[in-house]
Amino acid sequence: MTYVCFTLQVDPSRLDAYREAHAAVWPEMLRALAATGWHDYRLFLRPDGLLVGTLRTDDFAAAQEAMARTEVNARWQAAMAEFFPALGEARPDEGMLVLDQVFHLEEQLERL
Repeated sequence: MTYVCFTLQVDPSRLDAYREAHAAVWPEMLRALAATGWHDYRLFLRPDGLLVGTLRTDDFAAAQEAMARTEVNARWQAAMAEFFPALGEARPDEGMLVLDQVFHLEEQLERL
């Protein structure tokens, strides 16, 4: 398993609505994420709208592609688009800026 961390920018004027939408994600979306390889998926939101997501997966590209093929993902991305106006026509799941991992405590401890 690898860890993935990404960022997106939520419209700061829509933070409460974004939190509400994620307080009760559609059950079929939750099941699709789990079935397509998204594990321990978490979202963190800063007061200025910076969204940081983390997850574990065997293959992030494959997990993204598998989700893109689901009907529920198309509906979810359409519903979430209003929170990400800076993305223009791109879907939110296409606008993720994946960050490079530069430190992992356990990996370095193992090398000692």
